[in-house]
Amino acid sequence: MEKLCDLHTHSVFSDGTYTPAQLIEEAQEIGLSGVALCDHNTVAGLPEFMAAAENTNVEAVPGIEFSTDYEGTELHMLGLFLKPQYFASVTELLEPYLQMKEESNRNLVEALGKAGYHLDFERIKASTPNGQLNRAHIAAALMEKGYTTSVKEAFKTLLSKTGGFYREPPKPDVFEVISFIRSIGSVAVLAHPYLSLPKEQVPGFLRQAKKRGLNGMEILYSTYDEETTELAAMTAKKYDLLPSGGSDFHGANKPDIRLGRGKGNLAIPFSCLERLRDVQKM
Repeated sequence: MEKLCDLHTHSVFSDGTYTPAQLIEEAQEIGLSGVALCDHNTVAGLPEFMAAAENTNVEAVPGIEFSTDYEGTELHMLGLFLKPQYFASVTELLEPYLQMKEESNRNLVEALGKAGYHLDFERIKASTPNGQLNRAHIAAALMEKGYTTSVKEAFKTLLSKTGGFYREPPKPDVFEVISFIRSIGSVAVLAHPYLSLPKEQVPGFLRQAKKRGLNGMEILYSTYDEETTELAAMTAKKYDLLPSGGSDFHGANKPDIRLGRGKGNLAIPFSCLERLRDVQKM
């Protein structure tokens, strides 16, 4: 039986509903040989994640998903195989952006309140293990109050970038983030490029990103159809980028996405993990 992995998941330390330890337990249960935790803009869950994988047959890949800016467009960049001695450096890099993000979320809750959607910002913040809010937490609070029927609906309406309430905070430059990832000996992988950029813009970005040290690109992803998967594979090969893949698992916050299987269409070879891991030896 082919060994499989999942190189893009989230925990309660960002906008997932599984603890890092539960991710390892689930990976064991379904027979994954490796899993990467890539919480949004935080490494806070990685110590628990790595400890939970000890004495198991699951390789825990410590990672992060950076929210970055590329010419006004938000792109997500994964840093994989983070070394614990650099966790503090990652946190230091992100601290000013996280502060601006908290201010943005506080303003969002205030604006919603003025429109009649009353939420308790401090209560929402206290419900998170590290006090870092994402819009998913606000979406869950809106659903709990009965203002929306689902997290998905909240994002499409009240929390959308065109909904009139949310003001997007500044993000670090994508090329600076790639350079940073490589400077700490980690592996830079572009997450789900075709969710963020029009297909015709992807090659231009990759040409620049490759020069900055980009190592890989997600070609296997939960919401990709067969055509997009084939395009991603051909594009990665053209720009000499290693293939990666992930479910983008969020637990109950994305109930249609399963760990390691996505919507049932994923099977990510463990060789993807091994080839990306080998980048650190080069």
